[in-house]
Amino acid sequence: MTRQYIVDTVAPASGRHPTDEVRIRSRGRLPHWERDEATYFVTFRLFDSLPVTVLLRLKEAGRLDVQISADYADRLDAYLDRGSGDSFLKDPRVAMLVVDALRHFNDLRYRLHAWCVMPNHVHVVFSSMPARTPALRLSKIIQSWKSYTAKEANRLLARTGPFWQREYYDHLVRDEADFVRCIDYTINNPVKAGLCERWEDWPASGLRLIDTTSPPA
Repeated sequence: MTRQYIVDTVAPASGRHPTDEVRIRSRGRLPHWERDEATYFVTFRLFDSLPVTVLLRLKEAGRLDVQISADYADRLDAYLDRGSGDSFLKDPRVAMLVVDALRHFNDLRYRLHAWCVMPNHVHVVFSSMPARTPALRLSKIIQSWKSYTAKEANRLLARTGPFWQREYYDHLVRDEADFVRCIDYTINNPVKAGLCERWEDWPASGLRLIDTTSPPA
C-alpha cells in the first residue's frame, strides 16, 4: 500500500489580484486588508511578548507601506522567537487550548491550512468563507479566537489581566507561491527558532493534508 500526503493548496481564486474588492481597516494602528473568500497568514501574540521600544519601532516601519511588507513580518517574528515575556503558551495545556480553539469552527467559519502555537505567539494560515455575517470576517474570526482563549487560559493559569496583545499582523495571500511560502513559514517556525529538529515534532502545530492513500494492487 502506497501512502502519500500532499498539502491542500486551496489558495485564492486564480487570476484575482489581492486588491480586488478589498476592505482596508485602520484605527491608527496597523492597516488590515480584508476580502471575502480570501486566504490569510495571521500572527497574534501575547501582551508582553515585545518590549515597548521594539514595538514602537516596528509599528513605525509598518506605517511606511499601507500593505505591510514581508520584511516587517520577518523582523516581528525574529523578535518574537527570542521568547520575551512570560511565554504562557509554553504550558502544554494553554497551547492545546489555542489549537482546539483554532480547529473548533474549521470548515464552518473558515478553512484552516496550517497553524503553529509558539511560546509567545501564534501563526495561522486559513481561508475565509463568504462573509454572509460579520462573524465570518477576518477581524471577527480573530476576535473570537483571542477572547475565548484569553478567558480560558487565565482560568487555567489562575491569573487575571491582559493575555493577548490587542493588535495582530495579517497578510493577504496573493497566489499559490505566496500560499506555499506562508505554509512553510508557519510550520517551520519552531525549527527556525531552535525548539525542535522537524516541524512534525512540535505538538502545537498542524497542517491540513490530503490523504491520497492508494489501495493495495
